[in-house]
Amino acid sequence: MDKKISPNFTLLALAINAFAIGSTEFISVGLLPMIVDSFKVSLDQAGLTVSLYALGVTIGAPLLTILTGKWNRKVLMLAIMITFILGNLIAAFAPTFSILLIGRIVSSLAHGIFMSVSTVIAADLVDESRRASAISIMFTGLTVATVTGVPLGTYIGQQTSWNMSFIFIAVIGLIGLLASLFLVPANLPIPGKVDLLGIKRIFTNKPLVISFLITALGYGGTFAVYTYISPILERYFGYSNSAIVIILVVYGIMVAIGNTIGGKLANKNTLNVLFKMFIALAISLGFMYFAILSTNMIIGTISVLLLGLFAFMNVPGLQLYVVQLAERFVPKDITLASAFNIAAFNIGISLGSTVGAKTTSTFGLQFTPLMGMVLVIIAVILVSFAKKKNQ
Repeated sequence: MDKKISPNFTLLALAINAFAIGSTEFISVGLLPMIVDSFKVSLDQAGLTVSLYALGVTIGAPLLTILTGKWNRKVLMLAIMITFILGNLIAAFAPTFSILLIGRIVSSLAHGIFMSVSTVIAADLVDESRRASAISIMFTGLTVATVTGVPLGTYIGQQTSWNMSFIFIAVIGLIGLLASLFLVPANLPIPGKVDLLGIKRIFTNKPLVISFLITALGYGGTFAVYTYISPILERYFGYSNSAIVIILVVYGIMVAIGNTIGGKLANKNTLNVLFKMFIALAISLGFMYFAILSTNMIIGTISVLLLGLFAFMNVPGLQLYVVQLAERFVPKDITLASAFNIAAFNIGISLGSTVGAKTTSTFGLQFTPLMGMVLVIIAVILVSFAKKKNQ
């Protein structure tokens, strides 16, 4: 029966799961003001719902990939989605802020391993010439989540309560679970036990370690601001709650455009392209700082949309660069290197949102773009170093 399942249907199941997971990662960004009001915590404490989630993905991606190497892939996907649903239900019915954070961490563990496993499943479904396309179909779930899932979840929270937003995501997770049950074949290749010496090979390789740092800093800089985008839009640019939802939708569209452009540009001269993308991102963060000082709604809106365009433009290039380095230096450990790069993305989210929290509590919300810009500039310096070593 499994052989009759079309690869396209399996990719659809993975995309649905990716949509659910992508929605939950950033849902608390839109819900931050409501979480602050509900639990009477500070804005920087509420930011833990983003930074601790990212930390959970960071730990979950490589560790759970190693521990589940011998699991049947279908059984593993079902276990991932059950864990994901459970985490969101814990968050939805959390009586205290601490329980909410526990729910976020449970969800994040599912996220980390999903990203590692689903990429490999997508690649295994098709012949070699279509592997990149198959992976990109799976990733469309994450892109669509940024465009629609996060704003829709935010809107639901505003119209009812923040709790309902997590129930909404748990329902999407249930749809993903059913899709996995019926559309993921039971006879997919099992990677087997991961060679733990691969960890040593990866982390004793300077170019790979530098690439992880570039990923964490270059991607993470945005989150010093993005984590607090709702209060920024409300406080400095005068947007109402309903208008913020619309801005988040348009922001998501800009992310999708930037991601698509970034994927096409990064196919050749990856490092040179990343260098230019990070400079553009640093400039957009600097522009947002001056937009906040101006408190002008039009300038502020332009700054938010520019940030959306450049924020995730670097993602395909960063993924590709790590794979290229792994193929060159540690060909036995490409999957593990990819898992560590997923961890690096989420270290970046955790770092960026933590820096944003510290900046907010110490200097004020308006300085978060400047601190994000500093992180991205460090990434620019590291890319310059990598370019010199590559020549």
